[in-house]
Amino acid sequence: MELKLDKQGLIPAIAQDINTGQVLMLGYMNPGSLKRTVEGVQVWFYSRSREDLWHKGEVSGNYLNLKEAWVDCDGDTLLLKVVPDGPACHTGNTSCFFTPLEGVPETEEYLRTDPGSGILDELFAVIQDRKQNMPEGSYTAELLRGGIGRVAQKVTEEAGETAIAAAQGDTENLPSEVADLLYHTLVLMAASDIKPQQVWDVLRERRG
Repeated sequence: MELKLDKQGLIPAIAQDINTGQVLMLGYMNPGSLKRTVEGVQVWFYSRSREDLWHKGEVSGNYLNLKEAWVDCDGDTLLLKVVPDGPACHTGNTSCFFTPLEGVPETEEYLRTDPGSGILDELFAVIQDRKQNMPEGSYTAELLRGGIGRVAQKVTEEAGETAIAAAQGDTENLPSEVADLLYHTLVLMAASDIKPQQVWDVLRERRG
């Protein structure tokens, strides 16, 4: 079955204690973290806050040891049956689900989060995966192997081509040129260990 990723290139994954049946936590995985999890022993997630792969338990030592992995009927959610080395929650609780929901929250009590830039976040997740694994035949990996100088040169080239297309009124090719510029800029950010969230924060400060 094909897996269905969301707009950020992620799929939710529920971790369940294989011995007790208790649901331990919900995390998100991208292709890179899923590959490491299935091919290894312990669970890896994708951290949306750090925008990078996250080895669950790398700090606390409370690893999740994968025993079985299942996909739901729609292909958009994973169930990981695990043996935990300790509490799954950073609070020290066995499970992250220890707070009962008492009634339906009022509208103002809902916390709305900014989903970010959608496809740009998804693309950056793929670029980060290429950076981690450096697969042969990948243009992104080839760029990264060339170093920051090479990537910076491509950004300059794409910026020039974008500006020329705009100045010439070439509206047919301008979207493609802008896309090339954004892609190479994201690669430069990954090479420089800059996360998109840092850019979003600066842009939010400049609103208005």
